[in-house]
Amino acid sequence: MTELKLRLHEGDTETVVSVDQDVFTIGRLPECNLYLPFGGVSRNHAKIVKAGDGVWTIEDMGSKNGTQVNERILTRPQQLHHGDIVWLGNVSLMVFIIDPARQLTNQPNQQEEKDNSEQKTIFRNVQQLQQQWIEADSKDGAISNKDITIARLKDLVNIAKNLCAATSIEAIFSQVQEVVFRYLDSIDRLALLIDVNGNGNLELMNAATRNAAQQQNLAADGSWISRSICQTVFDEQVVIQSADTHKDERFSGEHSVLVKGIRSVMAVPLWDENKVVGVLYADAHLSSYHWANEGEEELSFFSALANLVASSVQRWLLLDRLKNEEVIRHRLERYHSPAVVQQLISVGKLPDGRLPPEESEISILFADLVGFTAISERVTPTAIAKLLNNLFEEMLQEVFAYGGTLDKYIGDCIMAFFGAPEPQPDHAQRATAAAKGMLTRLERLNMNGFWQEPLQLRIAINSGKAVVGDVGSSQRVEYTALGGTINLAARMEAVCPPGECVISEVTFKMLSEPSDFQEMGSYSFKGINRLIKVYQTTMHQ
Repeated sequence: MTELKLRLHEGDTETVVSVDQDVFTIGRLPECNLYLPFGGVSRNHAKIVKAGDGVWTIEDMGSKNGTQVNERILTRPQQLHHGDIVWLGNVSLMVFIIDPARQLTNQPNQQEEKDNSEQKTIFRNVQQLQQQWIEADSKDGAISNKDITIARLKDLVNIAKNLCAATSIEAIFSQVQEVVFRYLDSIDRLALLIDVNGNGNLELMNAATRNAAQQQNLAADGSWISRSICQTVFDEQVVIQSADTHKDERFSGEHSVLVKGIRSVMAVPLWDENKVVGVLYADAHLSSYHWANEGEEELSFFSALANLVASSVQRWLLLDRLKNEEVIRHRLERYHSPAVVQQLISVGKLPDGRLPPEESEISILFADLVGFTAISERVTPTAIAKLLNNLFEEMLQEVFAYGGTLDKYIGDCIMAFFGAPEPQPDHAQRATAAAKGMLTRLERLNMNGFWQEPLQLRIAINSGKAVVGDVGSSQRVEYTALGGTINLAARMEAVCPPGECVISEVTFKMLSEPSDFQEMGSYSFKGINRLIKVYQTTMHQ
């Protein structure tokens, strides 16, 4: 005589209950045969009736939230089958129908042979499955295979149109969710995992459950997903259909499979041409009996859909990458020459959009406008702002022309450096060449009436070690150079004659042609306990 058992899941605990009455009541009242004092369960929620040898039916008893079998609301008594999932509110019961006689004689019936044969995971070819769903066999003699094929092709075209219109990953998943839950009645939960960074690590982007009331209970961390199945699909570019997953020795030990009671899984690669960009994953509380009858066709559709989704995801990844690159480019162009910007982007030296601080050998340049305080007293703030904007625009062209990096504007002063973020062995040569270019350009501007009176610069350059990179808080970051090398250059500017450039001895010794500079003398600077030999340009004397 067959037996009926119910496996109750509540949180991480599991209880097996034998149905030992011909009429077995379930509810929140203590006198019920199965007492369930949980939210969403009515006082007398449902009953199981033994209708014959090996046949049980379940009936809802007018509960407030209804009774579901495999996610379908009961409207009349329904026969229970081995592997069914019964939902009462937020409580799930898995049905086990056991025949001790067959277990003793080791003579399984035909259906049990079918169940056992489907317990193993099946690997399938992606392209064959996609074509198989389109070229379907008619189960209804009144409908030709050709008509079904045409109808399904039209469906795919409409799905493709909607996916093409989706501009965000949320919009893409919304379309996928709608289609999957409309076409595949058996699917309980759905997830979209994507290799966002192209490093082979799948990230959970979105997930959904058919039952909207259970959406909030869907773990955001994806702990309910079989990661080993997803990774196999991604790495080996195959479709996996796993029936009775908890019996498969490769997956039965996984927390997601064991605790959540997952019985069947479908996972297909998002395969765009020769590249897999992610995985579309779904699971169901169904036995292998369902997969044997309908699972292959559902998997075929799931795979065909994934091919369309792959194109949309690939497009989204490309647009997102271009958008991020454009943001990075605009930010870097404030500091670097176009050539340096392109090099930084091409080598991908921006983890999290930041340039990490690194010790570098650089030459630092300070260029200060002579007499700025006096000029500010004579003209309006608006005129001063216009003057500085125009002057900085002109001077920065010389910095960028020699591959320099703008650190910042300090009032009327330009702070720039050479040798970072990309190493430049000739950084001292570049810095002095830029300084000469700035002085020459300003002379030319003065001759053309750039300002109401001639302007002059003081420029100081020092070379040495410095820490260069993004420094600041999460709200504000500044790309800058720090260290004693920078402090000395700032001090040296004070001894520079108007319209000239001064350099340190370190910088002077690094020049391949130092003849444009002559020694000024040794100076003592605040905060530095040694004399510093300084050299001055000879080009304007």
